[in-house]
Amino acid sequence: MLSKKTQYAFKALMYLSQQAKQGPVLIAEISRKKKIPLKFLENILLEMKKEGILDSKKGKGGGYFLAKKPEDIVLAEVMRLIEGPISLLPCVSLHFYKKCENCNEESCGLRDVLIQVRDANLAILEHRTVADLT
Repeated sequence: MLSKKTQYAFKALMYLSQQAKQGPVLIAEISRKKKIPLKFLENILLEMKKEGILDSKKGKGGGYFLAKKPEDIVLAEVMRLIEGPISLLPCVSLHFYKKCENCNEESCGLRDVLIQVRDANLAILEHRTVADLT
């Protein structure tokens, strides 16, 4: 299940994508229009700015805007940034691998199934972008 934080990140990205021709968007506008708590949204947008997904402009006419074209912002990239691993267990994660406690990976049926789940999710998320959401 996606966390609220990830859902809010996608809502903000969709809104910024739709508003791209109008220029930078104030954080308060995004918060109000998408019903995202302002303080929560500030942290999310800063994380995405730090990773080069968003940029911002200060002063009059300032606000946040997409640093990349919507078709270049891959959903899996955003999910990993905000959510962390896409996989359901750490032992099947491609980017956040960690051995599970008390587990023999070679004979774990659960691991085998969740590798398939991970691969099915990635087959979609690695090939879909913010442009697909709007």
